[in-house]
Amino acid sequence: TLAERANLAGVRHIVLVLSGKGGVGKSTLSTELALALRHAGKRVGILDVDLCGPSIPRMLRVQDSAVHQCDSGWVPVFVGQDKAIALMSIGFLLERPDDAVVWRGPKKNALIKQFVTDVAWGDLDFLIVDTPPGTSDEHISTVEALRPHQLLGAVLVTTPQ
Repeated sequence: TLAERANLAGVRHIVLVLSGKGGVGKSTLSTELALALRHAGKRVGILDVDLCGPSIPRMLRVQDSAVHQCDSGWVPVFVGQDKAIALMSIGFLLERPDDAVVWRGPKKNALIKQFVTDVAWGDLDFLIVDTPPGTSDEHISTVEALRPHQLLGAVLVTTPQ
């Protein structure tokens, strides 16, 4: 729909960060990539779709922040002294940052779609999408929801083992 496209209309490039397993550093790489792009003068956002382990708010020291609503959806949390990195994560929607999310597929898929369509990102050069470990429903839902928005590509994080 038109409203869905509007929230990502100002995003020039979308990059997924994926891996086949957990604990390989996807969230660290997503965070470092965002910081490096920001350091290079780019406008950056991070969409944390790791619903069961949203660690990016803690990595960027904004885990106590709250997400607010505006006319076009959720306003992401802005990180840093210059408020230069926009971040959306389920971590902001939990009662306590360390709460576990135990949901079945349809509810997870609905939240991912809502994150893609209902966050007011504004103008960004890059949106980094941090995904959960594995190759599950969440990945398919994320790619399906982002399909109309011309993904730039993906970074696949692997380990030497």
